[in-house]
Amino acid sequence: MTLQECYAAMGGNYEDVMSRLRSERLVQKFVLKFLADGSYDLLCRSLEEKDYENAFRAAHTIKGVCQNLSLDKLQASSSRLCESLRHGYTPESDALAEEVRADHSQTVAAIQAFQKESAG
Repeated sequence: MTLQECYAAMGGNYEDVMSRLRSERLVQKFVLKFLADGSYDLLCRSLEEKDYENAFRAAHTIKGVCQNLSLDKLQASSSRLCESLRHGYTPESDALAEEVRADHSQTVAAIQAFQKESAG
């Protein structure tokens, strides 16, 4: 799997990230670092504990990281969740959190597949 195929699999915009970072090696470095980012775990834990202030911060961080890496699908869903949580819990927050979970899972699976194939 190429990095471009990885981006397609996770709903990202390869051309956009390449125009910004200008180096596939640099993009690969940061995409692989995404796997170690703790923001998603913080988001899940905060939502579970009904700590909506930290859930907002975590969603905001995910949104920003995804925007920088052109991970468009996850960026869009995390942005919607972030806005939903901006002033605390709203009835739509649960559905939006599920969308983020699905998009995050898809993103991580694509990156792990890319990592596995590029290592071998």
